[in-house]
Amino acid sequence: MPWLLRIGVWFAERTTGRRMLPARILAWYPRAAVGSGALEALVAHNEPGVGERLLKIVRIQTSFAVNCAFCIDMNAHSYEELLSDEELRALQGQLDPESVASFSERERTAMRYARLISSAPLRFPADFVDELKQRFNEREIVILASTAAQVNYWARLIQALGIPPAGFRESCEI
Repeated sequence: MPWLLRIGVWFAERTTGRRMLPARILAWYPRAAVGSGALEALVAHNEPGVGERLLKIVRIQTSFAVNCAFCIDMNAHSYEELLSDEELRALQGQLDPESVASFSERERTAMRYARLISSAPLRFPADFVDELKQRFNEREIVILASTAAQVNYWARLIQALGIPPAGFRESCEI
């Protein structure tokens, strides 16, 4: 493994406290490793208008929408700091998000957006786009879309390489 990638893998594993198999496997193709590392390094965190809770909701919703055990394991880690068990069940599809009073309308819209971004074929009904634009400005929409797209990227790559969950959560229900 090239020394620069060794540093990247070391940093990823030090940050997460887990052996990061995706980084180790990507090291076999350095261009993919560097590109994936850059994507991960630029992930949105607590952006103005799109706080950490909303980003966590989008990441978890996307993880469940694409049915990626590794993504669910990683993105649902420490959900208790920002979400209730009832909210997590709604993100899993066990409850109707409309029945969870603690979700705001913006959060429900972001959840739906994450599911639409994660479905195939991609379809964005005009009435939904109007609703999205009423609740979020252009910058916020880009943040939400790029966050869901990033989880989709990792889900496709991780599933294609057969990488199991990293063990962030004791149980990883899909």
